[in-house]
Formats: sequence, structure tokens, C-alpha cells
Amino acid sequence: MSAVQAAALTDLIGLPWVVGAKGPDAYDCWGLFVTVQRTHFQRSLPENPVDATNLRAVLDAFSGHPERQRWQAVSQPEEGDAVLMRQSRYPVHIGVWLDIDGGGVLHAVRHAGVVFQTLAALDAHGWRIEGYYRFRDPT
Repeated sequence: MSAVQAAALTDLIGLPWVVGAKGPDAYDCWGLFVTVQRTHFQRSLPENPVDATNLRAVLDAFSGHPERQRWQAVSQPEEGDAVLMRQSRYPVHIGVWLDIDGGGVLHAVRHAGVVFQTLAALDAHGWRIEGYYRFRDPT
């Protein structure tokens, strides 16, 4: 990623979290993830309208979604990989791995907005990494 692209992503930090928001002035976690994948990694992902405040609905919407088949679990993240996270028993949150300042996750958090956090900061805020996932080009 170029310095210009990295700067554009860091400009998102501090924007508010709003349920269902897809930017450019606010995001929820899926809206941010889809936007970053499209604008910085040229990947088109489907909309998945779900009430982000209803964790059961989020879990149901993503657990069997066909989009999951295009992402392969990997042990070490690389730029643009999906980071599936949880704060309780079930993974219901997503961010994107960026190789900025040693690596971390850009994600949109309820009550905090868009943040970039290192693995240590994620842990300190109660986020647990469920897995890293790399996009598989179907062609």
C-alpha cells in the first residue's frame, strides 16, 4: 500500500460508528470493511443488511453467508486480510489488517467509531481474534 493510500485510510479514524452506515461520514464494521476492500484492494463484496445492534442477527447473517467461501483462513495476516473478532463467545465483528506501524486492525466500533488498533490494544479493549482470512480470487 502506498503512503497516499495509507493516509486515506488513517483519515477514516475518528469517524463515528452508526448502525448500517456505509460511509463516507460514518460506518459500522461491515460498512467499513466493504468500503476499504473496494477502494483500496479492488474487491467487490456484497451488501449484507443486518441490524448490527442485534448480535444474534449478525451471527446468523454471517455464519452461513456465501461470501465466506471466498475467504481462506490463514495463520498470519497480510495487508487487506479480514480479521474476525469477538468480545464474547461468538465472532460478530470484522476489521481489516493493515501493515501500518507494525500491523494492526482498522475497524469501526460501537461507541468508539473508526479506530486502528495493534494486537496489544485489541487485547486491552477485550477483543479476541477469532481468525485471519485472505481473499481467494475465484478466477
